[in-house]
Amino acid sequence: MNVIKTLMMACCLWATAVLADPPPNYPFVNFDAGLKAARASGKPIFLYFGRYGCAWCDHTNKKTFSDASLKMLYSDHYELVYVDAESGRRLTLPSGERITEAELGVRLQAFATPLFVYMTPQGDKIMQIPGFKTVQDFRDFDRYVRGGHYKQKTLLEFLGGKS
Repeated sequence: MNVIKTLMMACCLWATAVLADPPPNYPFVNFDAGLKAARASGKPIFLYFGRYGCAWCDHTNKKTFSDASLKMLYSDHYELVYVDAESGRRLTLPSGERITEAELGVRLQAFATPLFVYMTPQGDKIMQIPGFKTVQDFRDFDRYVRGGHYKQKTLLEFLGGKS
């Protein structure tokens, strides 16, 4: 009996160890909690797809998300959601459909991580951005999303004019 308990504890510890981690010290929540919070607050959703062992996720977390002003900007103006692109954890889409985090990644074509998805408070996709990005990139994306520029022009048009 003790052997079984020991094995079960080891499996639980191993399972937690292989989960992807969001940037430290950010108030990231799971998809369902983030969607609920966004509907209540009216803030857009910033969805971060990461996965365990992703070197670019780690690089982004250390180089970009370590910036205190970026942390304040995104924590204040977005509901921050973290999704493990390989997880079997279930979530509920705005339509009520239940799928896994990995299935959400497939639907959003999150075939590489990190992937950043900006969504309306209702859960509609505004845009998605793959790969490592700088602090200035995220500031530009924030201006594009919160300024409502996505309603009139593409991100490339917006960045070309630096509105």
